[in-house]
Amino acid sequence: MNPRILMLGVGVAIGYVLGTRDGRERYEQIKAKATQVWENPRVAKARRDVESYAREQAPVIRERAEAAVKAAPGVAKDVAGKVATVATDVAGQVAETAKDVAGQVSDTAKDVAGKATDTAKDVAGKASATAKDVADKATSTAKDVRDRAGEVASDLRERGEAAVDSAVETAGKAREAALDVLPDADADEDDPKPV
Repeated sequence: MNPRILMLGVGVAIGYVLGTRDGRERYEQIKAKATQVWENPRVAKARRDVESYAREQAPVIRERAEAAVKAAPGVAKDVAGKVATVATDVAGQVAETAKDVAGQVSDTAKDVAGKATDTAKDVAGKASATAKDVADKATSTAKDVRDRAGEVASDLRERGEAAVDSAVETAGKAREAALDVLPDADADEDDPKPV
């Protein structure tokens, strides 16, 4: 229930009670009804259910966020490993091709075979450097994902705590609003005491 509507209702009720001739009698009726509603087992159960739900959800949200944070480095490590394996395979295939070409070429192609070997080494070096760059970028991305997941976990944790605080505050305000309709300590001694 919207707290503003509840406060408006309480204000209207107080104005009505104070504005009527037999306001005291009507006040007692309203107070008895409010107490009856507040102490109603279904209302009490609803209050307990809201508090319980809020307390249950905060750890669940925290666990999900922490699981996401823990999973991020493993995924990045797998990707980096696969990229390095592919790069190594490519470098090996290039080197094997260069050796095959060198073995099949005649004396006149020895110069070409030497250049092919040099080119293969250069390509292998560049492929390794590229693989290292890709692995570094994958690791950096994994760190960024882990950092972002940590921020999301922190945000979710704060939202969960805010939800718990809001539920407790709303229950407290509802209780205070219900208690506001009770008589003050200055009330007549003959008046019945609230239950």
